[in-house]
Amino acid sequence: MKLFIKEHILLIIIQCMQFSFLFLLLYLSDFRNYLLLLYGLLVNIVLLAVYLVFQYYTRRHVYKRLSSKATNLKELLETTDQAPIGVALDQLTRTQYQLFMEQLKQAEDAQKQHLTFMDRWVHQMKTPLSVIELTAQNLDEPESSSIREETERMKNGLHTVLNMARLRTIQEDFHIKPVVLADLLHEVNHENKRFYIRNQVYPHLHIETPKLTVETDEKWLFFIVNQIIQNAVKYSAKKSNRIDISLKKLGKRAVMEITDYGVGIPSQDKKRVFQAFFTGDNGRTFRESTGMGLYLTKEVADYLEHQIEMESTEGSGTTFRILFTPTQTIT
Repeated sequence: MKLFIKEHILLIIIQCMQFSFLFLLLYLSDFRNYLLLLYGLLVNIVLLAVYLVFQYYTRRHVYKRLSSKATNLKELLETTDQAPIGVALDQLTRTQYQLFMEQLKQAEDAQKQHLTFMDRWVHQMKTPLSVIELTAQNLDEPESSSIREETERMKNGLHTVLNMARLRTIQEDFHIKPVVLADLLHEVNHENKRFYIRNQVYPHLHIETPKLTVETDEKWLFFIVNQIIQNAVKYSAKKSNRIDISLKKLGKRAVMEITDYGVGIPSQDKKRVFQAFFTGDNGRTFRESTGMGLYLTKEVADYLEHQIEMESTEGSGTTFRILFTPTQTIT
């Protein structure tokens, strides 16, 4: 109704001005038959009212549709009515929808081509990196260790790109099975042994229940734990030579804690550490930070229905805690 009034307010104002001008003209012409004037006024008002009522009745569906907000495509593409303006509105809506879908498909195709190229490029880069690593083994120190360090950084970056790509189809990449958390931790530590040595930061395990088992995806959980441990080592290297990793049972839940004694996280950054591309104050100091590691960790944990908690004090260190839900098998 408001839209209808806004559309016809100018017509009503013009009609009122015409009536006023006509009555003024008749008055100045010494016409004094007020009953006839009143009759003419009533006739004009009735005709205007009939016109407005007819306009509103024949176009009410159009005004209603223009005033409402569609919540889905089905509502957007509904037929308005058989009035000419309603048919024209429906045709315009369908034309715009078709144009939108064509442009959306073009954008999706371009994105798929780009992502396919990036995936293939990442896999192709693994071969030259492996060759470089093998070549570095025949070199003397410190050249050999420097080359291996740089290739390891490149590998980590390539793995981040791959995991971002896999995250698009993570539902199709799940394989849930019982996983012994202590065994997974040993695998992560073995994978990072050179990383520990290079940074001179070493893990200290505290395992209360060696056979603590949960239902999860082993590959993706490995990624989560590995990412948190690598962050702990990276941000501890200048302050401490140890990180603590503990496994325990808390009621029906399994809890894994990874604690470092490094630079900690500034209070203003704590709420944003899981945001994509956020590096914060520490990211400006540690130039290797991409801001994607903890973002991917949180995204994967949410898909796995694991809970991640973080406690940190600037200058004292950080604790990341992974809690496995009671619905999962814990022994």
